[in-house]
Amino acid sequence: MSEPARHSDQGARRRPGRAGHPAPRPGRGRRAARRLAVALAAALTLLPTAPAVALTTGGGTRPTEAGATTAEYPVVTTIESVAPLMASPGGNVAITGHVTNTGKSALKGAHAAVRKPASGKPLQRRSELGNVAGRGPLLNTDGIELDSPQYALPELAPGQSQAYTLSVAVNDLGLSESGVYELAVSVTGSTADSSRERPLGIARTFLPFNPGGDAQPTKVTTLWPLVHAPVLVAQTFSDNEQAVPVLRNDDLAVEFAPGGRLYELVDTGSKLPGLTWVVDPDLLDTAFAMTNKQYRVQKPGAPAGKPAREDNTVAGTGTAAATAWLEKLRAAVAKSGSQVLSLPYADPDLASIAHNGADLPGMGTALNKAATAGRLTVEGRLSVDTRSDVAWPYQGYLDQQIAGISQQAGNGLLLVNGASMPEPDALTYTPTAVRPIGTGQSAVVADETVSGLIQGDLGNPQTQTLTTQRLLAETYAITHEQPQNQRGLLIMPPRELSVTTAKLLANVLQTAADKWITPVKLDVLAQSAPDPKAGTGVPAPTDYPAQARASELSAADLSATDGIQHDLDVLMRVLTLPQRVRGPFSAAMVRSLSTQWRGEAPTGVAYRAGVTTYLSDLRKAVRVPQKTSVTLAGNTGQLQVSVRNDLTQTVTNLKLVLTSTQPNRLKVGLPEELVLPAAQSVTLRYQAEAQNNGPVYVWAQLWTTGPNPQPYGEAQRFTVEVTSVTNGVLYVFAGAGVLLLLAALRFVRQRKRRAGQPHEDGDQPIDDAPAADGAEERSPDEDAPEKDAPKKDGTGGSPDRTPDDDGADGRNRTSGDEKVGP
Repeated sequence: MSEPARHSDQGARRRPGRAGHPAPRPGRGRRAARRLAVALAAALTLLPTAPAVALTTGGGTRPTEAGATTAEYPVVTTIESVAPLMASPGGNVAITGHVTNTGKSALKGAHAAVRKPASGKPLQRRSELGNVAGRGPLLNTDGIELDSPQYALPELAPGQSQAYTLSVAVNDLGLSESGVYELAVSVTGSTADSSRERPLGIARTFLPFNPGGDAQPTKVTTLWPLVHAPVLVAQTFSDNEQAVPVLRNDDLAVEFAPGGRLYELVDTGSKLPGLTWVVDPDLLDTAFAMTNKQYRVQKPGAPAGKPAREDNTVAGTGTAAATAWLEKLRAAVAKSGSQVLSLPYADPDLASIAHNGADLPGMGTALNKAATAGRLTVEGRLSVDTRSDVAWPYQGYLDQQIAGISQQAGNGLLLVNGASMPEPDALTYTPTAVRPIGTGQSAVVADETVSGLIQGDLGNPQTQTLTTQRLLAETYAITHEQPQNQRGLLIMPPRELSVTTAKLLANVLQTAADKWITPVKLDVLAQSAPDPKAGTGVPAPTDYPAQARASELSAADLSATDGIQHDLDVLMRVLTLPQRVRGPFSAAMVRSLSTQWRGEAPTGVAYRAGVTTYLSDLRKAVRVPQKTSVTLAGNTGQLQVSVRNDLTQTVTNLKLVLTSTQPNRLKVGLPEELVLPAAQSVTLRYQAEAQNNGPVYVWAQLWTTGPNPQPYGEAQRFTVEVTSVTNGVLYVFAGAGVLLLLAALRFVRQRKRRAGQPHEDGDQPIDDAPAADGAEERSPDEDAPEKDAPKKDGTGGSPDRTPDDDGADGRNRTSGDEKVGP
């Protein structure tokens, strides 16, 4: 079959006008040519690139875009298995797939056949692999159809499909030398509306042929991520004075069991040499928590942020599965040649923090704590040495801000997507993955094409086969670009590595190992000498992919999470058993920043809200109960104010400060520290001294003690009603009134004596006589109660304290009352 005819350039020449139609003028012809050129250029930009075609079409017939068919090519042909994956001299290759009639008329007298590669020469460059994967209709470069084997197809009505199997001898394919060859299956026949026999469709893939050679195998590091969205919550369940862990769901019970994703990842990875395990320490802690037979799970639909109780949790079911999984993982990572990378605890989203929260004071501290906690957790749970100075931003995308926040967190090595650091156009081979990026950091850059092949959906046999053969072809081509120049390659699968993708990768690595690749751990690859010709520029933040930026945690999310740390620090100052709260909440705060929320945004919002609500409830459990008014009968007396502790532990390092809004009318005593037993109230008595009858507002505010005191909880305002000032006080007021009267009389007499006599200084106003000693001037609204909150100066009085058996509201509060939190 000849290649489709190309348009002759003669068609673009001007022709003389026909009768009645004048020939076009030269100016118009040139403008028309320019418009045509612009239109053609625009059309070309709409065509997909070769790698995109390979991923979207799966290698089936694609005469037009996205796997569509036409009347000329009405058949979709697929290749769904190739066995073996690599050809060997004297062997056979079996190919299976399907032929589907997507046209409008029946298929008649058709057959499927293997095509012999054109010229018998291998594909020499990686760009040629992309060109083959992106081809549409059958071309001369697809080789010639072999007479045998052929598979005769029955008559297929529109929409019908037929499976085929072809087994071809390697010698018949005419493979002349080591390399990667196109392997194609075409369908030839006729249709009911056209009896002409013609090509109807084609499917293409790749077949490596490696009879042996002296090429230096490429060092290949494959990341093997074990991550999961956070499941442990900040709440714990009290069982016989023991804190029992609580999970938001029990999904991991399935994932840890045989057939589950995490089980299969460990099982598959345990069979591979030189693997680099990338582990989220929070997942290990969750698995360890599930080994506790008493662990609890929140009921679906239970309000977020409420304390864990019998009525809103159920018993977990994954103890046996989690225990067995941890043991299996420990054995897998202990294999010689393997390496374990510890992500920061709960895998915080570096890109979100760099773009939206770098100026928040708690983010740097949180990242440093997460790195330390991550290393200690992995080493403790798995009993292996680990490396914790490696940063893996979301999908490996890097920019200058992400590099900066990674450096602040102590990360000297970054795992980077090749899309962020493309190679120079002048480079004709694939450089080694390691390259310096400045500021004492190095990047290990994953090959963009290789990693891109395993990012999408590999859920059907056709896609799996084509991806497998393409990965073998790409790795083979990389090695043989410069056979004596050994280089290093990083394979970066998605964080949420699926079982299908993991088994596909394992198949590729096992097929190519010791032939043209050598699996190595990350440390070996990172020690390779960088290629001076490779690209080392870190892109600007404006070049960060918009799609990735759209899924980031917002500045509001990060700010709210940062506030958790401040509230937690204040709570820690008053607890006598802070370890019950510090660990769960510190971990929950970092979990709120997890990269895993990128794929579960609504769940992440609910998780952060639950952490914030629960912490707020714990803080509010130590409070001053609301009260409306207190009556003070006399000029002196005691004000009684209760403080309630609904926690299950004693709190200390607190004082209660009373602040009068009108201290000239009502003075209250100074505060002292108090201790609140668990689930009890304490009543504090403050000396008060009144100077006048009527209402005065008083604020009651808890404060922490020690250095840098902080207000604790909300201030409560109540009214003190002074109903009767004693006679002694009234005498003082009467005496002050007499003095004022005498002073007024003296002033009047002086004015009469001076009447008509000018002052010695004519520009100076006449002085009024001073008020008599002891007189007090009052503003018109002095007797009105003020509404301002107290100043935060921590002043008050020296109260008497007694346990409040009646509680804040006068009812008896015993240990049987409902308690909040730890």
